[in-house]
Amino acid sequence: MNSLTPFPLPERADKVSFHRSELGVILSLYGRMVAAGEWRDYGISSLRDVAIFSVFRRTAEHPLYRIEKRPKLRNRQGEYAVIGMDGQVLKRGHDLRTVLRVLERKLIRAVD
Repeated sequence: MNSLTPFPLPERADKVSFHRSELGVILSLYGRMVAAGEWRDYGISSLRDVAIFSVFRRTAEHPLYRIEKRPKLRNRQGEYAVIGMDGQVLKRGHDLRTVLRVLERKLIRAVD
């Protein structure tokens, strides 16, 4: 009668997610792009091998850009990547701020 059945532990260890400092960098860029009128929505996915921050122009569309974190590529090409709508890798590297610079160039416009 007094036997205890333990609950299974949540499977948090096998999911990749963004760290708070990484999200701070990404959301800083996101806020500037929203203020510029370029982006309107985002989504975050934490999967087994990859964490994805997707950026949308409108809610019901395909993502304009995906910012991916793949820890298994840390020692090779770099764990961060920015991927365009067509699946092309725009930038890959070890430092998140450096990788996100490819998207910051979209903010620079000529003044008339």
